[in-house]
Amino acid sequence: KQETYNESRAELRDAARASFLHKKKKELLDNDQLQQLWVLLEKSVPVDNQTMDYSDFKRIASLLDSHEARKYFDPCVFAKLLNGNKEGRVSISDFFNYVMRKVWYQEKRIELSFYNVDGSGYLRENGLQNYILELMPTLTKIQDLDTSLHPFYLCVAARKFFFFLDPHHSEKIKILDILESGFLDELLELRNANLVKTREETNWFSSSNVLRLYSQYINLDEDQNGMLSKAEFSKFGNSCLSPLFVDRIFEEFITYDGEIDFKSFVDFILMMENKKEPQSLNIFFRLLDINQKGYIDSFVFKVFFKSLEEKLREQGHDLLNFTDICSEIFDMVKPVHQYRITLKDLIASGEGDIVVSIVSDCNGFWAYENRECVLLDTQEEAEV
Repeated sequence: KQETYNESRAELRDAARASFLHKKKKELLDNDQLQQLWVLLEKSVPVDNQTMDYSDFKRIASLLDSHEARKYFDPCVFAKLLNGNKEGRVSISDFFNYVMRKVWYQEKRIELSFYNVDGSGYLRENGLQNYILELMPTLTKIQDLDTSLHPFYLCVAARKFFFFLDPHHSEKIKILDILESGFLDELLELRNANLVKTREETNWFSSSNVLRLYSQYINLDEDQNGMLSKAEFSKFGNSCLSPLFVDRIFEEFITYDGEIDFKSFVDFILMMENKKEPQSLNIFFRLLDINQKGYIDSFVFKVFFKSLEEKLREQGHDLLNFTDICSEIFDMVKPVHQYRITLKDLIASGEGDIVVSIVSDCNGFWAYENRECVLLDTQEEAEV
């Protein structure tokens, strides 16, 4: 009986929450009301001066029938939009864009809240994936994606949110953080059938990006078991990663019987392609901090360079001058403690991306060692 009671109570709570959210959504301005607001704003100011002072602002508010629209005509909103205007006037376009943005924000917050089953204000990964799944039919630019790849699409899309918004791996992210991150804007951008191709190509949520990641993964998966062994993974980027760095990835990332899945692979790609970001440097630092002391010293660098040296030797490159490179790294970072680099030092230096590239993969090391030649070539090309 107790179990039945608890189930009924939970069902009632969910129904009440859903009813409340539906009610809040109905209170938002719809497209017709927004259009009416814009027409009223245009009529209420001179054609040759599309601005309003505070008297105009109050007068326009008094003409509105909708209580939902009137609540945006708040003195604080007017003061905020003044933005130091000496004449005390606000552009009607700025005000209307503010209203639209607020409506969008409230609408998306309500929509996301439907997938927050416990009402905590957080979403877990399955909740976020379910939200994205509901959105997918409206995303014009991904309609060419084969349905068999939809699970991979959901994984790729959700991992970007969790990589950046859940750096401590709590397995949940705030709905407010989702809204403020800008990632949802990037996702919804794919609704635009006329989206510029160059913009689509740089969109993480595009079908082309999902195909890129899926193809990389499948090409590495030589035994076709759906997972990547250490030997398979080590061939990433034409085997550019040092053996020790690959070992550390398999020690720190989640593995299943010693192999990583597509989800971990996507996290790895996000780490590699966002080396300037604190979230990425946080993971790199964990991989480099082999002694778990909270700092990296010359001994740690020497161990990683030794592993990298083996890979460079295989490729026919000269042996490393460890002492010089190590000194250059400490000069770049300028740590608080002369001989120890912390995560805080790495991020504050603005050179973290260069440092982690130098010690983890041959391409990054080669790019650093030949940076002057590359710069010279670039300058010569520009002159031509």
